[in-house]
Amino acid sequence: MASILITAGPTREYLDDVRFLSNASSGRMGCALARAALDAGHAVTLVVGPVEVEPPVGASVMPVVSALQMQAAAESVFENADIAIAAAAVSDWRPAERAAGKPPRAPGPTTLVLVPNPDIVAGLAAKKGRRVVVGFALESTSAGMPRAIARGREKLRKKDLDAVVVNLHDTIGSGDGEFVLCTRDGPDEALPRLGKEQAAARVVALATELWNKGRTS
Repeated sequence: MASILITAGPTREYLDDVRFLSNASSGRMGCALARAALDAGHAVTLVVGPVEVEPPVGASVMPVVSALQMQAAAESVFENADIAIAAAAVSDWRPAERAAGKPPRAPGPTTLVLVPNPDIVAGLAAKKGRRVVVGFALESTSAGMPRAIARGREKLRKKDLDAVVVNLHDTIGSGDGEFVLCTRDGPDEALPRLGKEQAAARVVALATELWNKGRTS
C-alpha cells in the first residue's frame, strides 16, 4: 500500500474580500483519482481547492483556497507520502497586493499588478528522491494533441517528473476526456476517450507501477 498525495480543483487568488482570479476546474479528476487510489487499497490525502464535487469517503481531505495555501499543504503532506499526483489547476498568478474590503468600482481602465505563483509540482519533484511525482499538462484544443504531447514531454523533462498526463482543455468541467500518459522511458500511452473515473484508475495504476519499480531497482 502506498501513501498518495493528490491535489485537485482550482485555486482562488483574491483581489479584495469579494473579487478573485480563478479558473473553471471542477475538481472531478482529482476526486476521481482519490477514489481510484482508495479502491486500490492506498492511503490518500486530498489537498483540494474550492470545488462543488464531494471528495470520496475515506480520503483525508485538506481544503485550501489559494495557491500559497495549496503549496504549504502539499509540501507538508509530501514529507510522508510515496506518490504525488498533481491534478490541481493552480492559478498562475496572484495579485501583488490584496485590497481591503470591497473597493467601489472606479471609472475608466484599471491596472492590475500580478505576480507569479509557485510551481507546486516542480517544487515537489525537486525533493522527491525515490518517490514518484505525476503532473498534468492541460493544453488548448486549438494546439491539437500532437503539439500538446510535445509540450507535456517538455514539462516532464524540465520539472523532473516521473509521468505527465496530457489532456486538452475541453475536459475542464466535463465527465470525460482524451488523455495521453507520458513517462520518461516508455512510449506514450494514448487512452481512448474515457470517463474520468476510468482514466483515473489507469493514472493511479501507472503511478504505483513506477513507485514499485523504484523500490525494487
